[in-house]
Amino acid sequence: MSTEPLPPVAPEVLAEAVEQLTARLRKKLDAAVAECAGKAVAGAGGSVEVRFGEDTLVTLRPGPSGDVTEPGQAVCSCLLAPRCLHRAAVLGAAPLADADAAAPAGPPAPEPAEEASSPGAAAVAASRPAAPAEEGRPSLTPAQADAAAGLWLAAAEALAAGVTAGGTVVQAELLRAAHSARLAGLPRAEAAALRVVRGLRAAREQGRGQRLTDLTAAFRALLAGAAALASGTAGPEGAGSVRRAYAQGGSLRVVGLCREPVLSATGYGGVTTHLLGPDGAFHTLSDVRPGGLSRARGAGTASVALGGAVLDHAGLARGGLLIAGATVSADGRLGAGRGVRATPVRGADWSEEPVASLFARPVREAVGSALDAAAEAAGGADPALVGCDVTVLGAADDHVLVRVLDGGPLVRLRVAHPHPELPHGENLRRIGGFPGLVLRVLGRPDPDRAATLRPLAVGPVPGAVSSLRLPEEWRGHADLGYDRLQGDHFPRPEAGGSDGTLGPAGPDPLADGPLWRVRRLLETGVAGGRRAVAEAARGADRAALGVPLRRAGLSGAADLAEGLAAEADRRPRDSFGRLVDASPDAYARAWLASAVHLDAAERALVTASWS
Repeated sequence: MSTEPLPPVAPEVLAEAVEQLTARLRKKLDAAVAECAGKAVAGAGGSVEVRFGEDTLVTLRPGPSGDVTEPGQAVCSCLLAPRCLHRAAVLGAAPLADADAAAPAGPPAPEPAEEASSPGAAAVAASRPAAPAEEGRPSLTPAQADAAAGLWLAAAEALAAGVTAGGTVVQAELLRAAHSARLAGLPRAEAAALRVVRGLRAAREQGRGQRLTDLTAAFRALLAGAAALASGTAGPEGAGSVRRAYAQGGSLRVVGLCREPVLSATGYGGVTTHLLGPDGAFHTLSDVRPGGLSRARGAGTASVALGGAVLDHAGLARGGLLIAGATVSADGRLGAGRGVRATPVRGADWSEEPVASLFARPVREAVGSALDAAAEAAGGADPALVGCDVTVLGAADDHVLVRVLDGGPLVRLRVAHPHPELPHGENLRRIGGFPGLVLRVLGRPDPDRAATLRPLAVGPVPGAVSSLRLPEEWRGHADLGYDRLQGDHFPRPEAGGSDGTLGPAGPDPLADGPLWRVRRLLETGVAGGRRAVAEAARGADRAALGVPLRRAGLSGAADLAEGLAAEADRRPRDSFGRLVDASPDAYARAWLASAVHLDAAERALVTASWS
């Protein structure tokens, strides 16, 4: 009998099942979850069954949405049910369902880790009493404040546990707190908690591509947001909204910039087409659905579902739309409401306005604005696209080194989407093999690397001799995630020229500077929990942590990192001198303060590296 994937389970259903277990059964839960792997089979009437031994059968009966959203949809045949280990284990082995099935039209692409709107204040906010509401500014309700405080405590416990001890019981506590936040009207906080839980699961499974850097950012966003809400400094705007808000934009004319494949670890795939409005504002139109890689590859030529427009995404990326009754979200996403009507219009070559203005703006100014806006955006948006004209110097290690024209900085071009079945990597390797090539690049600045751009599309520089020669139907640019550059698209290389291979591009102030010690300490805490931080910074190691930072003038980072290490190693005793578990609250505050400081310092270094 073939195995069947387990249906997604609502977070609150799993949290309730774990809460019903005794302390003895909770200790066995993670082993029981692992035992469920590969045991699910299809049952009658669309159900999924998992058998434990000869006499115990757990049956999941998803609702119309395909998710298990009610406790009664998960039953076990044993005598202890529903307070049994079998039922909780199966629910724990199933994927988490989305918190709100009615959120945007079409399943959303995976979101980056959420940033707090005021991270510097949030790092210390929870250590102070709740601030009184400003005049004319309503405060959070008592229920919201209580939910935020509960979420902070659950997040602090999960951080102290780390990936190694962050099993199903720890995750269930976070899910229960997230559900309370949802009921209190704090959907943004709930979403941040769910990202942490999914990150913990992926890291524990060791094989789903979860980066420790991403989980660290997710913890920082969750703790910062919960601290700001619990202290009252965030205000009601920090709650967010369940649905993406779309405002009427009237008549809107947009021109295509490029297409970008979307591929998530949760099985979604599709395309996002980037558009530009007449005022220079960026807009996006996405088509993301279950289907993985095949969906991402095929969606590049899928029809555009917007107001009856007879266009596909390939045509839209090189054309334009005149939209009547346009609905636009705060982050520029175009909605497909009933009153929306769209008519295809002529697009704009990259050498024409309004697109040409993207490449005329000083690159440092454009990158700084993009990074600052991304850090301040609710929900932690990706940086906006940045355009620049560059000269290719050659390939170096895993990137292509280029120099911005007219005396600009050295910039590293790195693959935007590393999947080998997408043409990003192959296209970038071809570009690196043509030193001296002049080209126009449109991409997203990497907020975690110095002077690094993730290119989405390239085109020829107007008037340049040694530039790309693209087909006329490509309308002056190549989408690196869909189009494939060939030899005849490049100028003929000069005889006796370089082979395009370079040595290292010099030190990276982020990767090679002393701040990596702080980053490693924070990530050690996420991976191994509080004990790992204490062990990593004991004795001589603690001095080695602060001295290089102070020598580099980073005394603030040194003080915060040493404070984190000291708090992690604090071992309180009771009145009889016996060791007791320290509260995770002060440790979480110390970790958050160091994480927020590091994030701000690295963002400043990244911006400066573009000078």
